[in-house]
Amino acid sequence: MNILEGLSLCEFTPKEEIDRRILRLKEEMEKSDIGISIILQNVDIFYFSGTLQKSILLIPIEGDPLLLVEKNVERAKVESPIDQIPIRNDREAKKHIERYVKKGMRCGMELDVIPVSLLRRLEEIVGGLEIADISRTIREIRAIKSEFEISQIKKSGKIVSLVFEEAKAYVREGEREVDIAARLESIGRMNGHQGILRMRGLNQEMMNIYVIHGISATIPSFGDVPISGCGVTPAVAQGPSLNRIKRGVPTLIDYGGAYNGYITDETRIFLIGEWGHDLFRKGYECAYEIITEVEGLGKDGVCATEIFEKALSIAKRHGLRQNFMGHGETKVSFIGHGLGLEINELPVITGRHRTILKEGMVFAFEPKFVFPCLGACGLEVDFIVRKWGLERVTDFPLDVVRL
Repeated sequence: MNILEGLSLCEFTPKEEIDRRILRLKEEMEKSDIGISIILQNVDIFYFSGTLQKSILLIPIEGDPLLLVEKNVERAKVESPIDQIPIRNDREAKKHIERYVKKGMRCGMELDVIPVSLLRRLEEIVGGLEIADISRTIREIRAIKSEFEISQIKKSGKIVSLVFEEAKAYVREGEREVDIAARLESIGRMNGHQGILRMRGLNQEMMNIYVIHGISATIPSFGDVPISGCGVTPAVAQGPSLNRIKRGVPTLIDYGGAYNGYITDETRIFLIGEWGHDLFRKGYECAYEIITEVEGLGKDGVCATEIFEKALSIAKRHGLRQNFMGHGETKVSFIGHGLGLEINELPVITGRHRTILKEGMVFAFEPKFVFPCLGACGLEVDFIVRKWGLERVTDFPLDVVRL
């Protein structure tokens, strides 16, 4: 028996799944007159090959894909159904790439994530071919999840529900945010969480869990998120802090599940005693109404801007427009973001991007409100886009968890 089968929790990506993804990319390459795609980012390599080992993935418009594996060759052979060749350096990679390229051919690469220094090396390897950016194409392909992917996302969601359930025993008056987060993170790990969340882009970082309470929820950070927390150091500048839980002030637990690569992202409110300020109650009730209304509105074919405008109109009706998705200059322009192998996938639910929802998309929807000098309140729920509407990923209630 393969030794990985005794050590690993999750299943490998099926060959037919890999074949379907590569075929879809080739169809898009043909439309853009791209003769070969050279895939280098680890998550994209995993998506199209089933392995995350250090490799260069070649996908020619004609012929079979080839994985040039630098490290670890033996693991890559077990994890991926794609033909593979071991390499040791750029010189060996160039030798194999030259078999595919022709003069005048356009070469697709992920220019949104490839460093300039690496791009220059690759330009030497491919012999001056025209380089075309295929990052948007890849992101759009990845935005539509297969039933296999949705099954992985739902398993990720089960970890989220479990952690929220366990949180009832740890959110206590006087406890520090960071201590609660540490205990809950360990519970997630023991129940299948992969240990990290991935984000696409330069300097994009995200923790697995944010336990945020009161004044720490109002402190802005560099992240493009409505509520980031203070953290315990300026070297990270986000996440749970040393702040202690108080009665009557909502504690937000924003948890990112992650199973077999696939990420979920939900937020619930935990409250000791009664609401300490009426704004907190109003924020929760508004967020709950927004989610309920959008759940009845969203489905395949609906424009994302319509969802954003519906949420905004409800926030205005509740008199919370200035607190919606941040406050002042810290406001963010979105209310939802795609989920998959990365936490910032397509679609993005904003008032500007007229993205049409398609069946198989998965997104986190997070109406949140920040009240300066007081705290924050809000919810986050994950949806799968279906022909008939929006399907919840988790089954944990949206109700305030009263302690």
